[in-house]
Amino acid sequence: MVHFHLPEHSQSYWRDTSKLKEFPSLDTSIHTEVGVVGGGITGITTAYLLTKQNVKVTLIDANPILKGTTGHTTAKITAQHGLIYDELIQHFGLEQATLYYKAMDGAKQFIENTIKELQIKCDYYHDDAFIYTNSDQWKNDLEKEKAAYDQLGIKSELLEAMPLQLPMKLALQMQNQAHFHPLKYLTALLEKSLKNGLTVYENTVAVDIDHNHTSPVIVTKEGHRITCNHIISASHFPFYDRDSFYFTRMYAERAYVLGMQATQKYPGGMYINAESPTRSVRSTKWDGKELWLISGENHKTGQGKPTHEHFKSLQAFAEENFTVASYDYRWSAQDLTTLDKVPYIGYLKKSTPNILVATGFRKWGMTNGTAAANILTDLIMQVTNEYAELFEPSRFKADPSIKKFVQTNTDVAKQMIQGKLDNTNNQFDLEQLKTDQATVTRINGKRSGVYKDIENQIHIVDTTCTHLKCEVEWNSGERTWDCPCHGSRFSYTGEVINGPANKPLKKMAPDKLN
Repeated sequence: MVHFHLPEHSQSYWRDTSKLKEFPSLDTSIHTEVGVVGGGITGITTAYLLTKQNVKVTLIDANPILKGTTGHTTAKITAQHGLIYDELIQHFGLEQATLYYKAMDGAKQFIENTIKELQIKCDYYHDDAFIYTNSDQWKNDLEKEKAAYDQLGIKSELLEAMPLQLPMKLALQMQNQAHFHPLKYLTALLEKSLKNGLTVYENTVAVDIDHNHTSPVIVTKEGHRITCNHIISASHFPFYDRDSFYFTRMYAERAYVLGMQATQKYPGGMYINAESPTRSVRSTKWDGKELWLISGENHKTGQGKPTHEHFKSLQAFAEENFTVASYDYRWSAQDLTTLDKVPYIGYLKKSTPNILVATGFRKWGMTNGTAAANILTDLIMQVTNEYAELFEPSRFKADPSIKKFVQTNTDVAKQMIQGKLDNTNNQFDLEQLKTDQATVTRINGKRSGVYKDIENQIHIVDTTCTHLKCEVEWNSGERTWDCPCHGSRFSYTGEVINGPANKPLKKMAPDKLN
């Protein structure tokens, strides 16, 4: 068997094939009607909808626009979110499960209608979606999910064969779903929003909201203030909590993607298995060629085996099942899952009707994020939205939320204790550290992370997460420090990449090693 090498550096296909406009950083205090924090699919779609109605919107992002989860998705536009509908019927009831499906199907239709209305060229294709299993144990679950589809009126079939040749015993097909190039789509929405009066600032970090005035104020890291009538937190993890304890009600997971070419023709369809480890397959057009996207390997952020091993596992799956011609891209993404698997969309708290939030999309952000934008827009414009109650962030369902709440926070406590009891070696020889490698050591008794970059420069950080003092771990695949407790991620220089942390890791001088 020919063994192909993976790309050395992580790069998203979507970002590599997009022309993204650059925006300035906010350097003064301003006023606006709606302040949107987060430049992904939720923030941009919400800005598009509001500016269409002549609302003055200012959108900010801590990084360049579309650099976050939306720029690292697999970009499936589908209401098939894994095995979810039987579970929703059991926990929420048939009526609420129906609303979830309608919201996701409506989001898919909204994207299609918007593409037609704005004539966006974004590689949009209809395709069927499949959940498959090669396990007798999971066949029963697929059959229960099919029964749930039938109750909800979802067009579907149970199949013993599917177009993509993979080892399988049963598959559940959801017909007429879609996929696209998300950044081509969203840059078109962004351009239209700018023409409608949207103002955008990137590399602008929101750290707090000031409630001491009639209108809420976004406070940035540099101390600038954005006075708003309404504030929307669409920043992946809510940048502002106000005793809502979102970090106890969600957990962060990472997933991995390989972009490859094969000698065989892609047969169509979007595929994901029911069992673990996750294996997902779809394709996209790339300069007249087919780029296969192989993804999966979900795990809690900062936990488990070294991250490069996850890419190797996907590589092994690809080479076992397909005739690989080359690997052209690799990247990873992170998303949040709520206690009951339904996103939190709406008012941050019932007592804060001018602060709204959207989070917890469980890796199905194209439809969840689009649905969120429509819900948030209706709430701000005081229009009744039939889905608002289902996604209300302040909900707390006894089943399964309490059990999941205990499990999630028990795991957090375990990770925190393990980090504090970590018996890291006090003796460290810098000469042993190779280029582009990191290690954890103790400097003056303090647990510290040391990374040597490709130019042999040393970067040292205090490994204590600035959120709730857990100890971060090195992510070799992305060259980041990741927190196993609540999913905060930091660059090797200590800067915040993902919240809930909003302060960087403390830097230490390289001479401390001497």
